[in-house]
Amino acid sequence: MEIRSFAEYLRSLDDLSLTALFQTRPELISPVPADIANLALRASSIPSLVRAVDSLNKWQLQLLEAAAVLNEPFTEKELLAVTDKSAKFALPALIERALVYEGGDGFRLPGNLREVLGTEIAGLGPISQKKLNLKELAEAPDASKKVLDAMVWGPPRGSVADVRKPNPGLAWLLERGFISPVSQQSVVLHREVAIALRGKKIHKELEITPPEITGKEVKAKAIQATAISNITTFLRWSEEVLNFWALQPPTALKAGGVGVRDLRDLALHLGLSEECTAFVIEVNYLAGLLTIDPDDRILPTHQFDLWLSYSASRKWEMLVSPWLITSRLSGLVNRDGSKSVTPMGPELDRSSAASIRTLVLDILQENQEITPDLQSLIAHAQWQRPYRRTGGIPAEYIEWVAREAEWLGLTGQGSLSSYGMALLTGADLDQVDSDLPKPVDHILIQSDNTAIAPGPLEHEVAQELDLIADIESRGAATVFRFTENSLRRGLDYGRTGEEILRFLKKSSKTPVPQPLEYMIGDISKKHGKLRVGNTSSFIRCEDNALITQIMKDKKVDALGLRRIAPEVLISSHDASDVINILRAANYLPAAEDSQGILLSGPRIARAQSKARPPRIIGEFEKPDEILLETALRTIRTGEKSTAKQSTLRNLSANELGALPRSTANETLDLLTKHILETPNKSLSIGYADNNGMVSHRIIDPLRISAGSLQARDHATGEVLTFRIPRITGVARL
Repeated sequence: MEIRSFAEYLRSLDDLSLTALFQTRPELISPVPADIANLALRASSIPSLVRAVDSLNKWQLQLLEAAAVLNEPFTEKELLAVTDKSAKFALPALIERALVYEGGDGFRLPGNLREVLGTEIAGLGPISQKKLNLKELAEAPDASKKVLDAMVWGPPRGSVADVRKPNPGLAWLLERGFISPVSQQSVVLHREVAIALRGKKIHKELEITPPEITGKEVKAKAIQATAISNITTFLRWSEEVLNFWALQPPTALKAGGVGVRDLRDLALHLGLSEECTAFVIEVNYLAGLLTIDPDDRILPTHQFDLWLSYSASRKWEMLVSPWLITSRLSGLVNRDGSKSVTPMGPELDRSSAASIRTLVLDILQENQEITPDLQSLIAHAQWQRPYRRTGGIPAEYIEWVAREAEWLGLTGQGSLSSYGMALLTGADLDQVDSDLPKPVDHILIQSDNTAIAPGPLEHEVAQELDLIADIESRGAATVFRFTENSLRRGLDYGRTGEEILRFLKKSSKTPVPQPLEYMIGDISKKHGKLRVGNTSSFIRCEDNALITQIMKDKKVDALGLRRIAPEVLISSHDASDVINILRAANYLPAAEDSQGILLSGPRIARAQSKARPPRIIGEFEKPDEILLETALRTIRTGEKSTAKQSTLRNLSANELGALPRSTANETLDLLTKHILETPNKSLSIGYADNNGMVSHRIIDPLRISAGSLQARDHATGEVLTFRIPRITGVARL
């Protein structure tokens, strides 16, 4: 059949070709269109075409630009002439995506595609409105050649002082129409002139093949060792973040997200950069282990408690899987000093984020056992997805993906690990559990009040050490340091001096040094002797000498203390502020409630609301076989129905065009006779609406009642009521 339009071309496609189209452009069946006409309308819409063009590599994009420059219809020979012979192998990819379609007289492009590609495709200007003598270009004076050289490869527009007073070189070009004025200060070089000067080619350099990935080779054993170390480290980071915020939950910003100060404090606690800390926060937020409670506190969810009980492989999978598909980029946090972009905030979404991750990981999968040079990785990725409208994938996005994959353990030394390969292919992750170092249940206490953990600690031991010691350094062996502040923290959370000492003797393979024993005993004796409550606040102490010392201490003058009894002081400050100031002055107060009960014990908080992971925007999932079959069946059925309706409309138009006017009584007689004699046949009627506008309707009459006709309307498929006085005429089909 002769193809005159894009819709007719789509109608000519078989099921295999339509399936290939839906696989490369899944947005076309989300939702499924009613028929081919709707499919053609959607496929030629600007949003859909932008997505399709963004899926092309650099060579395919150059080929599409060349096709857009040619006059329609064009032949494959004409396209090869302005590009390269290898274009015949890239053209099917454009046809498969319906970005180029073939009619009876040659190839054409869908409507709106040239608008998507831009007004100056491949740096070429508009076509001249008059015929040009291009042979005169060989006779151009040197001054004119300089102007042409500056504009031939684009941009085709140039600025001049005054087009009414051109220099001799420009005047020669204006006289012959090679250049035309756009305004008083700008001119444009015509398309056919530029193509002639380019040697009848469209692009200066064709990028047919992607840039080569370069880098140093790395052995598989080294990749695995690094990757499993990264996995272990990231799991520990996640657990530390969630435990830290369970004890000291920060308050979210009004706009959402973690404040700069809270991010800095957490980074200091973890001993990481703020960029890495922000990434750890985001991953746990995506996994539903962290959320913002209704009272704006950022807290671990109850899912965290379940997560702690899982195997290492399942823990890791729960963290990495949402990262692969999210539309959020944690690398945007605090970029260029911006304080408005924060972890867990609303400003991190980028619609192309997931596709960039998939692209980078696919490249690493194709180049295994090599640590890619970052610049070659960026160049290769930008060739794969030039993203014409956005100027290419930002290089920093690619760098962030590579960096985050390394932090997560998907890669080791920059090369995809077997663990990453297993996750991407959906294989079993038991290898993660078998390769992880076994947790240890002991520490080695040193004489300088430090303890060394010779490997990852068992959960109970690690939790207890987090309460009574600070992490000094991390690595294969973690170093903890015992200080007055860290031991006081343990006492604040309900541990006694005897319990701390008993735990250390049980867990340490080396004896507990005597100075550490003395420090634990001394702090536990002092802890709680001084107690603080609310009046705004009060200070109570059974040691009169200590009360007198505090009253005379200049370091606590800011509290404005007043003695109301030999053992009681009061302050206008809040109890928490009084505790902090006293501790800064080297006192060891403990909090108590209004009944005088010491407030100690674990205060590990959990969010009261369910986890609310952020939404994912901008991505369409690849359709499965069931969806493809459903889409094909729906479109084919809708197309048959549309064709039938079109035929009936044409028949009704012809009949109604010659339909005489009839009175209401005559119309009633005709309808009654039709229902009795031919009840299964359709009628075409003219029907006037409330404004007197007459429309043509195709109906299946059912019954007449109380001056009205009940009939099934073919346009909507519904049973409607038509008032007989408003029916202007009736025709049989």
